[in-house]
Amino acid sequence: MTQQELTLLNLGQNLDDLSNLDPRGYGVCRILYSAAKEYTGERLTMNAAKQLALTVKEGDFIFILTGFVLLPFGKAETDGIISSMLLARALVKAFNAKPVIICPKENMEAVKNLAYCIGLHLYTTLEDLKRYPVSMAAIPFTKDAEKAPALADEIIALGMPTAVISIECPGANEKGKYHNATGLDVTDIEAKMDVLFEKLQAKGVLNIAIGDLGNEIGMGTIGEQLKRFIPYAREGACRCTCKGGIAAKTKADNIITATVSDWGCYGMIAALAYLKRDLDILQTTELEEDLMKTAAKSGMIDMYGWLIPAIDGFGIGINKSIVNLMRECVSYTIKLEKTCETWFDKVIELEFYERVKQ
Repeated sequence: MTQQELTLLNLGQNLDDLSNLDPRGYGVCRILYSAAKEYTGERLTMNAAKQLALTVKEGDFIFILTGFVLLPFGKAETDGIISSMLLARALVKAFNAKPVIICPKENMEAVKNLAYCIGLHLYTTLEDLKRYPVSMAAIPFTKDAEKAPALADEIIALGMPTAVISIECPGANEKGKYHNATGLDVTDIEAKMDVLFEKLQAKGVLNIAIGDLGNEIGMGTIGEQLKRFIPYAREGACRCTCKGGIAAKTKADNIITATVSDWGCYGMIAALAYLKRDLDILQTTELEEDLMKTAAKSGMIDMYGWLIPAIDGFGIGINKSIVNLMRECVSYTIKLEKTCETWFDKVIELEFYERVKQ
């Protein structure tokens, strides 16, 4: 084992642990994480960041799928959209890539307003995105299941992405129905973005999925764990007539699970900041607060329906704390690399990490 390998392992664990901090205490995040880590064989956030670093080049399109509309309000939640915008910023800073947010129409006003916060020019076509620097694009996706395949093909024809990343994005179960966290049928109000995700996956595009419950795109990867241990996930457990459970069927090659999907995305961005040795790739706490407030003022709701700056019920304070701790972990890892070199050598020499299953 090398110093770099040990660093990636332990920084990755720090970021995974912060992503899966469980303030509620009911442990769902730990159930998801145990299966996701076993599947991945690595720390989730660092694995996804490494895949991006190995794949994405300057000028590449990157599709970011997000947007969960909540009952009974008919409005999209803050979780997903905030980290998607920050990921767009990170991809431009890290690679000079061309991020494209694909979301339901309920998210579009927030995307426009949040673009001002992150400093990117927003366009509605891939042609303009390709033409202009320091930019991103946003495209609404249909809720009509019959129209979804054709729209997906149309978007792909405009520009094949190098990667597709879904963040808190609804996924249909094995019976084609979409569900909310409590097992209710939300098929009619959700955009059918899993159709686009699956088409790109079939074409060999790097794919990463981030979720926090199991009803999101990509969580079919750990479907067996979901159906055994997550409420409403097993067949017959949902509260609608389909009786198929809330577990999404779509699988992903790379997954990140977290207490809050945004936190999982922040961990991936932080890992990317380390790999690129550029802390500015990860947002500051001030920017985090700005985006949370702007999202609420743009009509995004927290998990409980309030038009307040909160993500899955967690307010500004704890979200800023998560971001700050991630920034500090990355910062110290970079600046103490040489200072702690001897200690790395001694730890590696004693072979603990080679003897213990990681």
